[in-house]
Amino acid sequence: MNTFLIITNVVILLLLISLLIVMHKKHVSFSKRVFTGLALGILFGLVLHFSYGATSDVVTQTTGWFAIIGTGYVKLLQMIAMPLVFISIIAAFTKIIVGKNFGKMAGLIIFMLVGTTAVAAAVGIASASGFNLDATSLMNGSDEQARGSEIVAKTAEMGDRTMPQQIIDLLPANPFLDLTGARATSTIGVVIFAAFLGFAYLGVRRKDEKTADTIKTGIDAIYALVMNIVKIVLRLTPFGILAIMTSTVATSDFGAIYNMGKFVIASYVALIAMFVIHLIIVALTGVSPLTYLKKTAPVLLFAFTSRSSAGALPLNIQTQTKRLGVPDSIANFAASFGVSIGQNGCAGVYPAMLAVMIAPTVNINPLEPTFLFTLIAVVAISSFGVAGVGGGATFAAIIVLSAMDLPVALAGILISVEPLIDMGRTALNVSGSMVSGLTTARVTGEIDKEVLESKEDQDLAEV
Repeated sequence: MNTFLIITNVVILLLLISLLIVMHKKHVSFSKRVFTGLALGILFGLVLHFSYGATSDVVTQTTGWFAIIGTGYVKLLQMIAMPLVFISIIAAFTKIIVGKNFGKMAGLIIFMLVGTTAVAAAVGIASASGFNLDATSLMNGSDEQARGSEIVAKTAEMGDRTMPQQIIDLLPANPFLDLTGARATSTIGVVIFAAFLGFAYLGVRRKDEKTADTIKTGIDAIYALVMNIVKIVLRLTPFGILAIMTSTVATSDFGAIYNMGKFVIASYVALIAMFVIHLIIVALTGVSPLTYLKKTAPVLLFAFTSRSSAGALPLNIQTQTKRLGVPDSIANFAASFGVSIGQNGCAGVYPAMLAVMIAPTVNINPLEPTFLFTLIAVVAISSFGVAGVGGGATFAAIIVLSAMDLPVALAGILISVEPLIDMGRTALNVSGSMVSGLTTARVTGEIDKEVLESKEDQDLAEV
């Protein structure tokens, strides 16, 4: 009987995918197909959830098959993420005018990423305090205890490392190892290595333009190849979102979400407040917040459903260049740096809220000015090197809680609602990197106003 039900569910998913294919053939816009995939996924997920139960064998086995499309899609994006980060950074150096705006551009991007993360930490602190969150009052069952033990084990693996040692760990002793994503800080290691190659290219350009032109031709060729792979994978986005959202809703523990509702609400209040700050920054640069929302909706929606900042990197770059009018060089830097530096949600809001929640368990007043200023500073500094994939928030939390001498095991109390919160965190991360790129392009005067003001946005999967 279960086999019949599972086959039926898989057939229904395939029929929904067929509907999205028909929409594509009828030239329905990419954005509408993505939103349709999201809506269908939520509805189908609810049907599965209430028909069989979140933990039933039917749902478990059905979502296992759905993972071929959903998780498979995310893995394809992760497959191209590291090569894209690497080649995008190098290509960005070949596209800049030496000495013109490079220092200002790089400085502004990093300032925006780290600065907004510090602001995000303050917003998280305010939300946690406003909702009077206290880790001692939250549910702490077997799953939460197991998660806490896992986090303690991760902390032990990291060792008792000082902040200077953690900064040193960001440097790529073996960049080829980092290209495989072997370390938690591999992404920032690849960024640093690619930046060195970029500076080396600029040195060659000053001394031997002919050789530099040859190098640039090779880099442009590889970049074109990688971007075409990106285009192929992006065409699968509506199908991936459909499968991911169906599985997420079908397996969600609504009871746990209800029990942890106060923290979920507080988290989303902080995340939404920080997103509003993003819109205010956008407005201050002279860009309509509504225009920003309309043009970035597809990538933010994908980030929300996939929970992977690195997976959203291709869409992030395409959105900045093809919809917001940000130059390739700035977009590549902002998006690539944003994968591992200054993630507003995972490295800003989340660890700050955890610290405020956990502090009372060790008799620390979380509203003490010294504690608050120290926490914001630690969050900003530790935001360097946070992995842009699932688990990055945990990595950030371990660093911040350890630096503040707070018990990291208590972070495990949120395991039941982690996926739900992570969706909003990831979307905020991606928005932060796009805001840094857009702001930098406006300040340096390099934005393409015709693209930004265009009413007809290019299909991100066709460019």
